[in-house]
Amino acid sequence: MTIALVGVGVMGEAVMAGLLDAGIDASEVVVVERRQERIDELSTTYGVRCTSLLDAVKEASVIFLVVKPQDIGTVLEEAASAIPADALVISLAAGITTTFMESKLPQGIAVARVMPNTPSLLKQGMSVMSAGAWCTPDHLTRAEELLGAIGRVATVPETLQDSVTAISGSGPAYIFYIAEAMFDAGVALGVEPEVTRELVTQTIFGAAAMLRETGELPEVLRQRVSSPNGTTVAAINTLDDHKVREAFSAAMQAAKKRSEELGA
Repeated sequence: MTIALVGVGVMGEAVMAGLLDAGIDASEVVVVERRQERIDELSTTYGVRCTSLLDAVKEASVIFLVVKPQDIGTVLEEAASAIPADALVISLAAGITTTFMESKLPQGIAVARVMPNTPSLLKQGMSVMSAGAWCTPDHLTRAEELLGAIGRVATVPETLQDSVTAISGSGPAYIFYIAEAMFDAGVALGVEPEVTRELVTQTIFGAAAMLRETGELPEVLRQRVSSPNGTTVAAINTLDDHKVREAFSAAMQAAKKRSEELGA
């Protein structure tokens, strides 16, 4: 199996590095990059081949498109005639529908749409995938195996892509926002910045681990920390007074709406 990566920016490099770490041989990976200094860097660091768009896709069984959304149409039009009929084309560009991709390719070529998130850079990502009209279960299995190199993978109907963008695509920023607020408040309470950072970071990491490992609902875990008339209840009541839960709901609705607008 030859894997082509078209566009090797931050996310493209994360995918490539994950695949190589997962055991894919560098000889099976070919990348398309325009800047010569970047080509030299990738070749030296990873030992992958760098070539032209047409040369890369014509030998590939899986093609990752990791370019800007506005460039997807041009890339597909240029590559269409060279893409093998049995290849799988996977787009990581936000807002680009499978219908749009299929309109730029010969009929029958399998495409899938994926929304990753930034923890993919540490192989802790959440990628959400939707299948195109000619994407078979075997195609999806292959894509899940490859994307598993950068984290976890879920498959949803494409009609839910804007919703999952609001959850996991933009989600890391919500957590960073909470961390930022906790950090600022901790320093204001008199704790040294270095200590506050460690406290906030490990607390978020530990809470996420509890969600993952226990399988309990967030509400259940929150209640276990909340002793009657204790410090946690005082804090949660204050958050409720400021309508933080409602603010999160509105924020995620706004993210979904913006995703819909970008797709249009």
